[in-house]
Order: sequence, then C-alpha cells, then structure tokens
Amino acid sequence: MHAMLSLPAAALCALCSALVAMAAQLIQEDLTLTRRVGGKVSFSCRGTKQCPYDYVIWFQKRDTGTFTRILRIDKTNGYIYKGYNHPQKDDFTAVNKGDGCDLEIQKVKPSHSASYYCSCWILTVRKASCSLNKNHQKNRNYKLTKVHPLRTMNVSSETLFLSRSVSLWDPYDDYRYYGYLIFGSGTKLYVTGEEVVKPVVSVYPAASSANLEGRSSLLCLASSMFPPLVRFSWKRQKENGPLVEMLPAEAEQLELTESGRTAAILLVHQQENSRYRYRCCVHHEGGRVEAQTEQEVRVPPSGPGPSPYQVKLLCRLYVGLVVKSLVFCCGVSLVMVLRNTAHM
Repeated sequence: MHAMLSLPAAALCALCSALVAMAAQLIQEDLTLTRRVGGKVSFSCRGTKQCPYDYVIWFQKRDTGTFTRILRIDKTNGYIYKGYNHPQKDDFTAVNKGDGCDLEIQKVKPSHSASYYCSCWILTVRKASCSLNKNHQKNRNYKLTKVHPLRTMNVSSETLFLSRSVSLWDPYDDYRYYGYLIFGSGTKLYVTGEEVVKPVVSVYPAASSANLEGRSSLLCLASSMFPPLVRFSWKRQKENGPLVEMLPAEAEQLELTESGRTAAILLVHQQENSRYRYRCCVHHEGGRVEAQTEQEVRVPPSGPGPSPYQVKLLCRLYVGLVVKSLVFCCGVSLVMVLRNTAHM
C-alpha cells in the first residue's frame, strides 16, 4: 500500500484507468445455438458502446483450431470489411443493432460448427484528466512508459498482442493509450438435426461441514440435455427472507464436466449460527431450469478454543522437545571432536 502511495500521480491515474478498463466485457447472452443445415442463425453481441473505436470484429474458433477473424463492421455506418481471407467469408454478414451488432449466416452448413466471439478495441488518445502539478512538470523532464500485458492469442498465422501502453511526455503532459481487445463470452453453434432438450437439474449436499473446517458445500447436477453446455447460478434465502440471486463474487464454485452431465460444486461461506436455503439455476439454450428442491445449510458456531491448562501443557512439551534436540546435537558434536582428536 505504501509503495502505491509513493507512485507519481500520473502513474496512479494510469493504473486506475487500466483497472477499470480490464473489467469491461462484451455481452453474448446465448451460450449455444442449434440449427439444422440450411437454416438461418444470428449471433448477438451487446455492450459495444463502451468501445471508443468504431469497429466490432467477429472471430471464429473451432474446437481444434485457433481464433480466426471473419469480418469487422463499422458501428457508425455499417460498412463491413472481409479482407481477412477467411475461407467462408462470403457466408457471413453483420448488422448493427442498438448497443451492439449481430453476426448472421443465412444458410447454415455443417462446416459452420464452431464458437463465435465478438470483440472491439478499447482505444483512446486523450489529454491527462488527472495531470501532474505544473510546477512539478517545470522542474522535471522525463518520459514514463508503462506496458501492462493482458493476454495474447493466435489469430490465423499471426500473433495478436493484446496489451495496454501508457506514456507520459513532459512538458506536454500527454497520455497515449494504445488499445487492446475486449471479448464476449462466445456462442457455440451446433449444426445438427437433434432437438434441443432441457437439462434435468438436481441439487445435493456435497460434503459435511466437518470436512471443510466449518464450511459446507452443495452439488448441483445438470444431466440429459442437448446441447451439453450450461451455465450455473445460485439463489439463496435467509430463513423467512426473500429468495435472492447470488453475485459471482459471493460464490466460490467448481465445475466438473463429463459425457452427458455437468456438475457445479458451491462452497458455502456464511456467518456462524446462520441458516440459508439454496436453489440451483441452470441456464441452457432450451431455457432456464431451476432445481425442484432446495437445500438448507446451517453453519453451527465453532467449538471453544483450548483451555489455559492445555496451552501450558503444549508449551512445555514443545520446550522439552527443543531441549532434547539441542542436547542430542551437542552430544553428536562432542563425539565427533573426540574422534578427530584421537586420530591426530
């Protein structure tokens, strides 16, 4: 904390700006889409107004391939650029819609089975809004450059470096932000004749609190669905209170997937001697499914700590072990000295 406070004001300003931007993400609400051959499909992307750059770029990623660019669309005039040499570029088009844009395929082919991601650049060039003191600028002449790499990904045969650079030039007091891409969570397209089937959802206690240091865990199982991809969320109710959605920051969750089923284990953190009822919700292309049963979790108060007598006994035992170790080491050292003296 003290090290952060000692940073120049410009560096702190740039750091805060970078942290805010890193939290940004585009919204792709559809986890999967299922279509028959010859059908039409549209991939939705929202939240592009947060990107000051005019273009939205769409990527395709196959299960065994890398990210490849399909096209980009201008948010201002709808102009579509397809000069990325994608082998199926003529099958795709895009259209602006409100706070976002959609990628469309008029006639779906089996070769279109893949995941599709929208992205846009966070890119600004501006004067510093939290500038350094003018007297401080006159007394110092420097160039400060910070580069914060965020992530890298392979795009076709080239590597696209997604990074953020912040430069401060004195005396102009000028920040230059070199952009990076933010992405949606992706939508996977299944091209098949199979019908969409909603999951069967059940929730169980996963382990006793005795094995988790006073905490509890719940297991939510989604099975017998198609497509197989799902997203989990949880609701909880405190005694006679309302049923509320748990925020991602409130839930520590582990997901396990195998053929035909997906499970989520929720590790429950709550105050001692409190009681909550939990309900599992599964988001699927076929609709949102909630478990028919709820699980009640109660965390009992922790047991009393050791008594003063037990603490003294443990201290004496520890001291005795230390003394024995010292005596042993001294004895071994004395034997070695006497042996060396006898040989001399």
